[in-house]
Amino acid sequence: MPDTRSISNLSLIGLMGAGKSTIGRRLAKMLRYQFADTDQLIEKRTNRKIAEIFQTEGEPHFRALECALVKEIIQWQRTVIAAGGGLPAHNHNLDLLKKSSFVVCLWASPETIYRRVKNQKHRPLLQTENPLETIRELLQQRAACYKQSDAIIHTDNRPLRLIASLVIHEYRQTQNKNPRPTN
Repeated sequence: MPDTRSISNLSLIGLMGAGKSTIGRRLAKMLRYQFADTDQLIEKRTNRKIAEIFQTEGEPHFRALECALVKEIIQWQRTVIAAGGGLPAHNHNLDLLKKSSFVVCLWASPETIYRRVKNQKHRPLLQTENPLETIRELLQQRAACYKQSDAIIHTDNRPLRLIASLVIHEYRQTQNKNPRPTN
């Protein structure tokens, strides 16, 4: 990871159901930034649902699509990015995101995540006999990656406005330490 970063974006990482898209939209409005959800962008660009991509081409193909998108994202400015849950754990994507983003991990307990996503059929990684156990395994597998974020905000039992305020506080702290050059 290079010593110098040009932080012009705010990226949210964390497991599905942690609140990235919901909080991300709120943050974008508060900051007057653009909002981008990587899963939605991939679906729009491929004209296919994520579950269909997983089923027909497999997870490695989907991860390659994510990687290509991250290489584009690092060129963006003033954008709040809701990254897919596995995006930062593959292909050095987290290091790439950190080149232009302050990265915040939204963390929730397995039980909270399960409660939030249990009725969502579009989650290909949860189409298992025991989705709660799968969530626990995914959190365990990705924890080391998620812990490399610039900040971790717990979302369990917290109102959206508080979570958004905590994220913005962390983001502005970094901006104050590393002000952007004026043009």
